[in-house]
Amino acid sequence: CPAPSSLRTANGTRICAQLYADNSPYYDQCCGGAVLVVNPGSDVPYMPRNWAARVSSLVVGTRCELTVWSRAGKKGKSRRFGA
Repeated sequence: CPAPSSLRTANGTRICAQLYADNSPYYDQCCGGAVLVVNPGSDVPYMPRNWAARVSSLVVGTRCELTVWSRAGKKGKSRRFGA
């Protein structure tokens, strides 16, 4: 997985988090498959199409916090992740 401090786009813009579709019990094979990028200041109450219940690993950038909910529309239990 990338280091939290290295989350940037190709042009150098900061990324707050990257969510990955594939995971592995072996650390060097984690953070694989499709990637969902979360930009700074994003407020997304619903997961994009085909991403619900699909995220298996994630990396949160430095100075960012990612809050997720167990149900759509910011309902249910929530959990916060940081770098």
